[in-house]
Amino acid sequence: MDVIPVVHTDGFIGLLRRGVEVYCLRRLTLIEEMRRRLGIPKSGRGDVKVLMHIEDKWFRRVDEGFLIMRRKISVFRCMDRIKRRLENQLRAASQTEQEGLRRLLRQAEAEKEILAKMISEEAGERYPIFKEIAEELGITGDNHVLARASLAELLTYVDFSKSFGRVRGYLKLYRERSNSKRYGREARKALVRLTIAVISKYKSRAREKGDVLMGVWLMFRGATQRPAGIPAQQQG
Repeated sequence: MDVIPVVHTDGFIGLLRRGVEVYCLRRLTLIEEMRRRLGIPKSGRGDVKVLMHIEDKWFRRVDEGFLIMRRKISVFRCMDRIKRRLENQLRAASQTEQEGLRRLLRQAEAEKEILAKMISEEAGERYPIFKEIAEELGITGDNHVLARASLAELLTYVDFSKSFGRVRGYLKLYRERSNSKRYGREARKALVRLTIAVISKYKSRAREKGDVLMGVWLMFRGATQRPAGIPAQQQG
């Protein structure tokens, strides 16, 4: 598949449960690039031919956990966009209009907290390392539910089994110029939110984001490489 619409999540979960392997394209712009290279006109049949010419490395095999997390995160992102629009409207509104907008803004903030809690709870069930990383970062309290949702978003969309250089590159934390076209814009936003929560500042610098990302990467690698069933503190 080039893309899996969120609205069809249940349908794809049904396919997975019947033993069907599901893959989706990591970067959608590859379709247009390959179409131009092959000279294939845009059509349903043409897109199938284009997908057949794209290298396997550009496809991600998805599982039920990813699809469920993606759906919850999608709703959270939607609510976050609504909140930001309300904030912009509030700044431009007259005094008589601001009261209603503030009320809507408080509702949006409350909904974000509810959705973040749902994401955090789901991540705790889906990712064995999630709670361990949250504890290490100091984001386990009720006042850090948004930070835990950001961590869950990173664990869902970033492949921490890759080298740190590739992970850093995907989130555009380069120390040098790069021509890489792979960029997780929304995942980077999640990293920014997580970093701000960890360092308890209003803004974060590139070095601070890199430090938090390195911490998550190291804990993920440590957990996935140690023998199963042995907690981190018992590793020699």
